[in-house]
Amino acid sequence: MHPTRITATPERLLREEVLALHAYHVPPGNGMVKLDAMENPYPLPPQLRDEIARLVADAAINRYPDASALCLKEKIRTVSGLAQDTGLLLGNGSDEIIQLLALALAKPGATLLSVEPSFVMYKMIAAFAGMQYIGVPLAEDFALDISAMLSAIECHQPALVFLAYPNNPSGNLFDAEDIEQLILAAPGLVVVDEAYYSFASASFLPMLARYPNLLVMRTFSKLGMAGLRLGFLAGSPAWLAQLEKLRLPYNIGVLTQLVAEKLLQHHDVLLRQAEQIKQDRTWLYERLVGTVDVRAYPSEANFILFHVAHAGKVFEGLKQRGVLIKNMNGAHTALAGCLRVTVGTPEENELFIRALQESIHQSKNDI
Repeated sequence: MHPTRITATPERLLREEVLALHAYHVPPGNGMVKLDAMENPYPLPPQLRDEIARLVADAAINRYPDASALCLKEKIRTVSGLAQDTGLLLGNGSDEIIQLLALALAKPGATLLSVEPSFVMYKMIAAFAGMQYIGVPLAEDFALDISAMLSAIECHQPALVFLAYPNNPSGNLFDAEDIEQLILAAPGLVVVDEAYYSFASASFLPMLARYPNLLVMRTFSKLGMAGLRLGFLAGSPAWLAQLEKLRLPYNIGVLTQLVAEKLLQHHDVLLRQAEQIKQDRTWLYERLVGTVDVRAYPSEANFILFHVAHAGKVFEGLKQRGVLIKNMNGAHTALAGCLRVTVGTPEENELFIRALQESIHQSKNDI
């Protein structure tokens, strides 16, 4: 007998753009001060944790969840101030919603356009869906280059435009009037990604009724529900009804629905934590500005991007001292020498600043 010839290899069957991708890397952070993932560092009050424990104990996890998640949607409408005639779609985090949008609009030759540097999943998911991706470089200090964006829209006629507001990893809000120009100029959908809305001073949710091609996407991960994986997309019911066809059934599980509903009943608790994080952000920004050889960028998110000489050595020095942040050096030419730190508790922030100063000093001595 001749051995079977194996022809079903990944290299033979997978699309070239998938083979060229690198998986989204999440470094282990066990035993470290974890300031790399834009999480809310504050635990829930004990009484609320007890209420959630009772909910989970009684949950019917042997049954499928409410496929429409109607009760959860009503809670989201209430806390977000969404009108009943606004379309609403829920996702397993905002990543699932980004992928759903790309799949829906991935006609042959369709283009997804965003800015760079920004959230890496826009580019990755464009590749997943087989869309052409166009990344328009930001201007100095990560401002929106409105003329370059308008030219790119005119040239490429994108079916889908993503704008993070505030932007990740730079933390800044783009000029709202510039974004409105882009919405008017775009031939397709414009999605404003407000993942960090709870730390920012502006939102495009009130603009939904004005622009039929505008959708606003949010996640509750940064507010304190990262472990639940819950995001939503809001906009015209005409768009949301079509996009709903692509949402996988039961994508929001029983436990996520129950716990998220309970947390949104206590939305004030989460908002107070967000206010505390904003105060902590001010303290951390001032300390970074006051650190020799550091240039910190103002932020309206729950993280701060900063530039430092010998960023790679400083990053490793922080890890050696038990502090994990995000190394952005090398992710994009505009991020050369940049690191990004999540705003932690006051104690974590102090530990980070001390470790940063020691790591900078060590990096100079190692030269």
